[in-house]
Amino acid sequence: MTWDAAMRTAIELAHNGPATGVNPRVGCVIVDADGATISEGWHRGVGTAHAEVDALSKLGEGAARGATAVVTLEPCNHWGHTGPCSEALIEAGVSRVVYAVSDPGHSSGGGAERLREAGVEVIGGVLADEVESFLDDWLTAARLGRPHITLKWASSLDGRAAADDGTSTWITGAAARQRVHEQREASDAIVVGTGTVLADDPSLTARGDAGELMRTQPTPVVVGMRGVPKDAAIFRHPNPVIFEGTHDVHEVVADLHQRGFRRVYVEGGPTLASAFVEAGLVDEFAIYLAPTLLGGGRLALGDIGVGTIAEQRLLRIQSVEQLGADLLIRAVPEPSRESSQPSQNTEQSQREGN
Repeated sequence: MTWDAAMRTAIELAHNGPATGVNPRVGCVIVDADGATISEGWHRGVGTAHAEVDALSKLGEGAARGATAVVTLEPCNHWGHTGPCSEALIEAGVSRVVYAVSDPGHSSGGGAERLREAGVEVIGGVLADEVESFLDDWLTAARLGRPHITLKWASSLDGRAAADDGTSTWITGAAARQRVHEQREASDAIVVGTGTVLADDPSLTARGDAGELMRTQPTPVVVGMRGVPKDAAIFRHPNPVIFEGTHDVHEVVADLHQRGFRRVYVEGGPTLASAFVEAGLVDEFAIYLAPTLLGGGRLALGDIGVGTIAEQRLLRIQSVEQLGADLLIRAVPEPSRESSQPSQNTEQSQREGN
């Protein structure tokens, strides 16, 4: 029997969970011996029932006995705010568990092994590539002990972020700018340098087409040593500003991870962007290209440690999308994901916030 259809339903259910925060978005489908769906569930955030427990809770006593649980992430095997899903599934009497991706957490992983010990059939790796892509940001945090980092910039076709006099409003059009706001909303934190704050006075909010604040707002983070005026627009942000008084991006990333941020959007200036690229801390590039030429020296990236062509930073393009007259290019480091060395936090469970 193929479990692809049930897993795709589980992925759809997982989309209902919160996109930001420390916990992964997980979906679960429970099917009977005939392959008919008898319950569905998903995780709604910290402190709430995990997807498996949510699905089981909708069934009467004994109704899951002999059934199959199809879940996007390996059932957890630890006590956090809630109990182990592996034990809940065993107690419910399911005969089979199908999952896509193994839980990389040192404490929360191991659910598949526990289920097998209890005599439950376990099948892993179903639609693993699709779920890996869906959970990419959370898995980065879980495996590397740091947030998933998206670096965004907007530039002319000749790679300039601004004209020679420093003006850059606006290189891209309304559709591209609105997509940026959507990407901000999907992030836990938005990071800029003090140079961007002093030059552009950005609000760093996520706003809708009419300028209204979107439901979820990223926490603004300002990196650098220079002071910021007390009347700067960032102080009117709905969330308190975090100031990182350093130029060491590794320190910044470690602090943001410690604060519980898992999805970080770096939007500030060529200096900061170049520092993140040189440090190998970028997991995804969101590059907005406008059909214009500026010339001059205001490049979108500065020195990234490439002295010869053999040291070039190769990227793999994930998608190219037209937004009005502009292009959005999404790319990831190639051939292997560039990252910092895993921190000591890597071995700590990334699901312990549950």
